[in-house]
Amino acid sequence: MSLTGRLARWTVRTRSTAAAALVVTVGVGLASAAMLLVLYHTLQQSTQAAGAARAAQLVEQLRNDAPADLDPGLLGTDGQVGVIQLLDEKGSVILGSAGAPATALVPIEVPPTQSVSVGRVEFAEDGGDYWVTARGADTPAGPVTVLVGADREPVETIVATVALLLGISGPLLVILVAWATYLLVGRALRPVERIRARVSSISTAQLDERVPVPPTGDEIAHLAQTMNDMLARLEAGHAAQRRFVSDASHELRSPLAAISTALDLAHNRPDMLDAELIDESLIPETHRMRNLVEDLLMLARADEKQLSHRADNVDLDDILAAERTRVQGNSDLVVQASIGAARVIGDTGQLARMVRNLVDNAARHARSVIELHCASHAGVAVIRIADDGPGIPSDQRERVFDRFVRLDASRTRDAGGSGLGLAIVAEIVAAHHGEIKIGDRAGGGACVTVTLPADTDSYAPADPSR
Repeated sequence: MSLTGRLARWTVRTRSTAAAALVVTVGVGLASAAMLLVLYHTLQQSTQAAGAARAAQLVEQLRNDAPADLDPGLLGTDGQVGVIQLLDEKGSVILGSAGAPATALVPIEVPPTQSVSVGRVEFAEDGGDYWVTARGADTPAGPVTVLVGADREPVETIVATVALLLGISGPLLVILVAWATYLLVGRALRPVERIRARVSSISTAQLDERVPVPPTGDEIAHLAQTMNDMLARLEAGHAAQRRFVSDASHELRSPLAAISTALDLAHNRPDMLDAELIDESLIPETHRMRNLVEDLLMLARADEKQLSHRADNVDLDDILAAERTRVQGNSDLVVQASIGAARVIGDTGQLARMVRNLVDNAARHARSVIELHCASHAGVAVIRIADDGPGIPSDQRERVFDRFVRLDASRTRDAGGSGLGLAIVAEIVAAHHGEIKIGDRAGGGACVTVTLPADTDSYAPADPSR
């Protein structure tokens, strides 16, 4: 198995710990290297500056005094100045600090008033290692060269000590961070494990259960709340699906039972198979079952977001005018129409189905009058269909758009309704990005208002004679 595959098998806790340890290791290593580098250069510059300052002091005094008359304190060494030598014109050592080598650190002659940074010099006789500064001086006894060696050993000792401390504390810090990360990630993931265990135990028969929400208010709490919201939606959808299947089965059973009874009667008594049985039982129940199946198929398409894929130029005024003619020819109801021009973009068949369902619903519940209104203004097309029937209570106006919903005895199957008409209307309106509302009709009854985006680009006025 490749390294990537092995890493993928690690738990989130292990991966987080390894990542934190790696990041801290790299960070501590880079920070330690940078700190040691800065520390070394700082100490080096400080030590070299001390050597240069001592050389300047010696040159200043040698202007008036011979080397033999120098202040002994200027030849003393400390933690920074490690060796001092005075050379004559021939490069021989004429004076030096205590413990200074007998031979010159560097065989060099520097003219008076000049200064030269020789750099690093390792002296083999005593194992000394110095940064050497050379300056020329003009003394009463003649020109000399002043050599001051800044000692490297204290600098290297300090840097080595700090490096050792960092080498010890760095791994300890990495171990501490890894342990803390492992512990904290484990505690952080504990609610996730409880959520996972609860979700794994939930089945379709237990959709009312919910996952525990930790009281922390953090991202995990938000995740748990989101999962509970999802479970609530699944529970509602599952319940709606069960109700839908039950209601559909109930609705289909009635026409199937009627058709089966009529066919059994015709089979046992062929002489009973006459036009009356066909016209009053078989054909109406077959039509009713076909319409119900078509309604169920349309709702199934709506659930799969497959409505309104067409983009026709649809004149709603033409559809309402045709419905007005149909109702006037098939019933004794008075149709009051106010039909103005209104054009939308959508599926002609679906929009005609929407209007017909609303008109049939109004005609089914009207006592004597239905009203049809259509107009277009402010970029929207408005359809209003009202009836003078019993109306719809305000607390039931959202519920009537649910499937297989009938509010009272006047909305029974025998009256011609399956409880799917307004549900189909709501799905078609939603698919065409519109809105539907139910209100009260002036004078009593119900008024359904549908608002759709108007097609203002290809608008054409309707026939004013309507």
